[in-house]
Amino acid sequence: MVSAESTTLTERQVEVLELREQGLTQREVADRLGTTGSNVSAVERAAERNVEQARRTLGLIRTIRSPVRLTVEPGTTFDEMVDTVYERGDEDGVKIAYCRPELYAHLFGQLEGLTTQNRLDAEVEIGLTREGDVKVFVDE
Repeated sequence: MVSAESTTLTERQVEVLELREQGLTQREVADRLGTTGSNVSAVERAAERNVEQARRTLGLIRTIRSPVRLTVEPGTTFDEMVDTVYERGDEDGVKIAYCRPELYAHLFGQLEGLTTQNRLDAEVEIGLTREGDVKVFVDE
């Protein structure tokens, strides 16, 4: 078993996730660990929350460490957002690593759940790396 040491997961969470990755059902995991299916379910949900929190933390750090950052307000369309990213990149000497359709798809892929009729429903932070990558962070 992989060690949970120095992660946001407990040893039990790692154990449950590993067994589930091996294809065991929650009932089979419960039997193997000598616990209940509902306990396995709770451990698995907590582990997934920890994993998501770690992902969000990493996303925030990547955005913070981006030398160029901008805030995009709710109500902004994706076309406006793409224009703004290119404009800020030009202003700060960053060549965006995406052509327009790729950038649109990249942003939409990360923000699809926060849109209504092609407009943002929430404020988002965008970071541009010196390499031209575009990082997105949403404070949920």
